[in-house]
Amino acid sequence: MKYSTKTIKSLSDLISKLKDDSKGYDGPIWFRGQPKMTYKLLPSYYRFKNPVSEKTLIQKFKQNATLLLNDIPSNDFEWLFLMQHHGVPTRLLDWSESPLVAAYFACQNNNDDDSALWVLLPVELNINAGIRPEETFNIPSLDDDALLSYSPPRYQNDTTSKMYPVATITTRNNSRMQSQLGCFTIFHKEKKPIEEIGDKNHLWRYKIPKDSKKEILEELKLCGINRFTLFPELESIGETLKKELK
Repeated sequence: MKYSTKTIKSLSDLISKLKDDSKGYDGPIWFRGQPKMTYKLLPSYYRFKNPVSEKTLIQKFKQNATLLLNDIPSNDFEWLFLMQHHGVPTRLLDWSESPLVAAYFACQNNNDDDSALWVLLPVELNINAGIRPEETFNIPSLDDDALLSYSPPRYQNDTTSKMYPVATITTRNNSRMQSQLGCFTIFHKEKKPIEEIGDKNHLWRYKIPKDSKKEILEELKLCGINRFTLFPELESIGETLKKELK
């Protein structure tokens, strides 16, 4: 698949190009920032050559996490999202409804490489996967029948299908997900990165040169986008204050 790539060097640059590139499209648009241009749109679970089964990961996480939780997930989908939230490799790939959030994640680390800010049209991605919205621009949640094949039990037992990744939404039941306006794509057993699937109509990216990252982070700070606003936790306050001392 051939997707377009344009260079952005500031937030005004990003907004201007995004406005032009999305002109005439009224549906939802998602964003993902990655610290290296070369990184693929592939979930962490599929970055391992021979990972243990998802079933085993979920069982081990349940075994160790249950005592620490106030609210126990009611199904394996919810466990999967909780695992993603706490850094366990899963079939989920994080996206945001905000280009500013994606710009932060693209620029926050790794000043030695150019970064990528990906733009996804989630409804178009789902159409590529054979899932058409019941209503205009509707994105299915994980309890919709259309996504049952992606549930951990079905995924585990399906040894033949290789369905494409799909875009999905879930309840934002923690402050981090709400602050980041989080949404997800979930993969099946097709391990191709999203940029290698379908046509070019659902995806494009912006290149952020390494020399522009610091300036963009300063602009984001002025817009109220920083570690604490995206990770509203005590540890983030410490990190934010530490940076102010430098």
